[in-house]
Amino acid sequence: MVRLVFLGRLEDSAGTAEMTVPGTSLATVLADLPEGLAAVLGSSKVRVAVNGVLVGSEDCTLADGDEVAFLPPVSGG
Repeated sequence: MVRLVFLGRLEDSAGTAEMTVPGTSLATVLADLPEGLAAVLGSSKVRVAVNGVLVGSEDCTLADGDEVAFLPPVSGG
């Protein structure tokens, strides 16, 4: 099982701050989520960190106990 963490406005999209799901890759995790949430999280503007390290591919391999954090796009001034 991997722990998903939704930061910022992505928490609103997910309806929760965290959830635990099975998965061996980022692609399999996204495929098992509801279609609307997977589309939001799969956006090229959403960054993903696995165990605190930014990753750039859905092919990222996950292990039991990993934390996958979804970071929303940010804007500043």
